[in-house]
Amino acid sequence: MKIEIIVEGETATATLFDTPTGRDFASLLPLSLTLEDYADIERISDLPRRLSTTQAADGMTPEAGDITYYAPWGNLAIFARGRAYARSLIPLGKVDSGLPVLQRHGPLAVQIRVAN
Repeated sequence: MKIEIIVEGETATATLFDTPTGRDFASLLPLSLTLEDYADIERISDLPRRLSTTQAADGMTPEAGDITYYAPWGNLAIFARGRAYARSLIPLGKVDSGLPVLQRHGPLAVQIRVAN
């Protein structure tokens, strides 16, 4: 599924993965969130509810542009830069274009919606 992440009138596009967690995230759209900086490498936000972790990997090594779900906290995390392997980090999708708009320091008011 293609999505748009709109920040201050600029749009990043992304693809959500066809996984139980990715589909559960898609069911929440459209969303209005505030992304906060976390450790200077992630932009994070609480979600309205926890997502399914059925069939999810134990963790992953995120790269810049990865859209993820951190199961212990129940939050969305979009990576501005890569980092080492993290347990309980579940991939949701990947930014296809416009990553620089999400690499700005927050807080960032964003809208996430299904692309037309």
